[in-house]
Amino acid sequence: MRDTEKKDKNNRRGFPSKKKSGKSSGACPIAEQCGGCAYQHLSYEEQCACKEQQVKQLIGDICKVEPMMRMEHPYHYRNKVSAAFAHKRDNTIISGVYAQGTHKVIPVDECLIEDRKADQIICDIRGLLKSFKIKIYSEDSGYGLLRHVLIRRGFASGQILVVLVTVSPIFPSKNNFVKALRKLHPEITSIVLNVNDKDTSMVLGTRNIPIYGKGFIEDTLCGCVFRISPTSFYQINPVQTERIYQKAIELAGLTGEERVLDAYCGIGTIGLIASKKAKEVLGVELNPDAVRDARANAKRNNITNTTFFQGDAGEVMVQMAEQQESIDVVFMDPPRAGSDEAFLSSIVKLQPKKVVYISCNPQTLARDLEYLKKQGYRAKSVIPADMFPWSAHTEVICSLSRTK
Repeated sequence: MRDTEKKDKNNRRGFPSKKKSGKSSGACPIAEQCGGCAYQHLSYEEQCACKEQQVKQLIGDICKVEPMMRMEHPYHYRNKVSAAFAHKRDNTIISGVYAQGTHKVIPVDECLIEDRKADQIICDIRGLLKSFKIKIYSEDSGYGLLRHVLIRRGFASGQILVVLVTVSPIFPSKNNFVKALRKLHPEITSIVLNVNDKDTSMVLGTRNIPIYGKGFIEDTLCGCVFRISPTSFYQINPVQTERIYQKAIELAGLTGEERVLDAYCGIGTIGLIASKKAKEVLGVELNPDAVRDARANAKRNNITNTTFFQGDAGEVMVQMAEQQESIDVVFMDPPRAGSDEAFLSSIVKLQPKKVVYISCNPQTLARDLEYLKKQGYRAKSVIPADMFPWSAHTEVICSLSRTK
């Protein structure tokens, strides 16, 4: 899944909401207001069965649907947590999530799907604001400094990155603020000011100023160490991500002789993990910052059989086909909208033996599988995975082989 840092007025975490009448029957008291957990009213077993059935309805006519890859402990799995801030009528500062369809902040001290430590840090930052006279930014008046706080934690490394999203690079008494925050949480590895002075729906701006530490953290996934900066794409559920990536590489059937293309490579996660079992890996990514991180990650892991470059993966594949270059396996992990026909047609022109597709939207996956089927690619089965427990979303993994 390609998780983006946007303020979604309909849903704070980007999950589709499910309207219900009456009070929520789930464990979260604000589930209906937040909308992030559409399946709060179901047991974990019921929601997994529901998601599996949805995948079968969409893809069952195309290929077999395997049993759902479930989580053993489906709580507190989000390694990235963001909070918005506002004032109550008595001027008390609150932090939390936006109510569905509004930018009204619902107070949240602990969320059942967010990392506990991240929630604690956000609460303590909120507590420090008054003593340091830091004003909360108002979208209505345009006055104030602090817009959001974003926490990223490496579940394997334990490292923690705190991102203070502000409208200005000037943060009053920043050194003392850092000392006070680290006194409460000495486990914090780095603190960054992210400057967002635009009238935009994006949470993060483009300028990052480290005020403590290196400005990034590292985490380990499938034996590789990855650098995670404030704007890096890194899957928010590392437990399931590791299982999904391992399954994807298993489906690729790598023997050490293959030339692999990692489309939508981001910071290089799939490509670097696959490089251990491939002859060569090429990674393509539009975001230049992500490409820089991917190269740094390759160096950090002493991996020398990878090449990452900035560009459009579809255009790159067309160029490679025209130059009669060969690719054995293509890994693709597109955004929720899936891949467009131009990208899929470029796969057909390149003619890899296998395509390993990781999808965060079974509906667009079904569409893309139908297209590839007409072009001579077949999937024997798909494996749904519960990447986002309590939401209505399902990740799906499949491998397609060329039949003609």
